[in-house]
Amino acid sequence: MDLSCELPRTNPSAFPDPLLDSGPQTGEQTAILAGGCFWCVEAVFQELEGVLSVKSGYAGGTAETADYEAVCSGETDHAEAIEVRFDPARVSFGQILKIFFAVAHDPTQLNRQGADRGRQYRSAIFTTNEEQDRVSRAYIRQIDEAGVLGSPIVTEVTPLETFYEGEAYHQNYAARNPWQPYILGVAAPKVTKLQKQYADRLKRS
Repeated sequence: MDLSCELPRTNPSAFPDPLLDSGPQTGEQTAILAGGCFWCVEAVFQELEGVLSVKSGYAGGTAETADYEAVCSGETDHAEAIEVRFDPARVSFGQILKIFFAVAHDPTQLNRQGADRGRQYRSAIFTTNEEQDRVSRAYIRQIDEAGVLGSPIVTEVTPLETFYEGEAYHQNYAARNPWQPYILGVAAPKVTKLQKQYADRLKRS
């Protein structure tokens, strides 16, 4: 992995709340998101209030190719992705998307994040139901029409087939390796941006 993934190119406070969001729900929900290196996206969502757990893994391809070496080759259909389990009574799917677009990655980059290049680093939302599909597409239109990012969003919205949990050494990677150069250079600035811009959305220690 290279040391130059980019943050979204605008102030997170410029991002609107979704006009269309999931209605009141009970019980645990799941969002599957891809936005470049899964270590970095995982690190952001672990901080968010209402998030119950985050796992790094792969989505978009087959079981036979759901391993790090194969995915890094760029020759599979997988994207590095995260599974976010969340309590919809505390954080909505739309608010999770807001953090995804505003902080976790740059959704205007096609098949890359910074110097991490390849389809495995694409921006994608793997939806688990029709409501997630509607909310995702509506929010992308809303952001594009508002001109928040200055360039069109290229995020794919596609139904989830299967999320494959990644290898154990990838899980909670940023928290376990805070001084690793890639984490210092890429994940840490995203977490800092979240903490500064969305302090009211953070888990309370």
